[in-house]
Amino acid sequence: MTTAEKLGQIATLCIDKHAEDLYSINKRLHAKPEVAFEEVFAHQLLTSYLIDQGFEVEKHHALETAFKATMKFGVGPNVAVICEYDALPEIGHGCGHNLIAEAGIGAAIGIQAAMKAFDDDSNFGTLTVYGTPAEEGFGGKIAMINHGCFKDVDFAMMVHGSSFDAGISNLASMLDVRITYHGKNAHAALCPWEGVNAVDAAVYCYNSISAMRQHFKPTWRVHGVINDGGKLPSIIPDRSEMQFFIRALSESDLQELLAKCEKCFRGAATATGCSVDIEYRKIHGDHYRCMVNNLSMANRYELHASHLGVKFPSYTKQLGLPAGSSDMGNVSQLVPSIHPFFDIGTKVPKHSIAFTEASATAIAHEKTLIAAKSLALVAIDIYTNAQFRQQIVQEFNDRKTES
Repeated sequence: MTTAEKLGQIATLCIDKHAEDLYSINKRLHAKPEVAFEEVFAHQLLTSYLIDQGFEVEKHHALETAFKATMKFGVGPNVAVICEYDALPEIGHGCGHNLIAEAGIGAAIGIQAAMKAFDDDSNFGTLTVYGTPAEEGFGGKIAMINHGCFKDVDFAMMVHGSSFDAGISNLASMLDVRITYHGKNAHAALCPWEGVNAVDAAVYCYNSISAMRQHFKPTWRVHGVINDGGKLPSIIPDRSEMQFFIRALSESDLQELLAKCEKCFRGAATATGCSVDIEYRKIHGDHYRCMVNNLSMANRYELHASHLGVKFPSYTKQLGLPAGSSDMGNVSQLVPSIHPFFDIGTKVPKHSIAFTEASATAIAHEKTLIAAKSLALVAIDIYTNAQFRQQIVQEFNDRKTES
């Protein structure tokens, strides 16, 4: 049995030993959901547990509800395990961030146990657990990057509950665009010819985007709403406002898609005689960027998870699996990273009340333990295998050069 295999057994046994603790964390987070930047209870719960386990914890690290916990054994790579714990407004943990937190904490204590059992504690490395708030639309990790987090990290990893298993995640780059049309008020019955209808511009814009979809690449996504569509039918509206999310799986594709959408935004103004303001909304000075899946790490995650009973679709099929956007993509642009999905035993869609209910079940917990073990085993391989580390870094550098 190799050193990595021995340490892997120690890590998985430790996670099993603390299974009840981990399930308690999961359920307590689920019972008290907190939205972006308000995760006070979650922050206290997770940091207290890590302190009890012997980690050096920096509460309120970079952000009020973020944290950094470290465990260091000698000189070696710094592996970051990432926890998320923010909930969605009104529906709670409909994206299963309670499970992400459970998996992150579980992986951390498993890795910690392996570290303590390593024969040469002068040559293992550092484990960093980052608590990252406000993933849901507010880019907590982007803010943390701006504060210097992840600078000293060599590898990063997290998992996400889903309705399928996949070692890679098709997380897209995303732009948040606000379009405001300006027209002219008039009485809609007495003298409509005196008005310039800003809602007509919004409708033209929406329909133009819809008509253009036949020319979208299969991985492109554009979805929007009309936030302001006038006040009364008797008033020709002088203002309308729309919001669109524009997504693509690369920055170059995102810019190509944006150029097409801009023609629709401006064309609708021209067609109706309105003027238009286009605002590209930044998230802490940036936007959600696409995930750079490190295949060396992802394949190793799949290998370990498959030994624990998980069956994965082929890589080709995984490339076609749905995903949204996440600030983990921004982290993956900086360091080699993975963001696997794991099936929590449901086929209901994320961001739904049904998924909220599914994320608290016993089967979701059991599958989260498997994901936590798989992360821990990948980390142990990184710590103990210099050749594997070199392979990961070489792939990361090659992909940066290609892009």
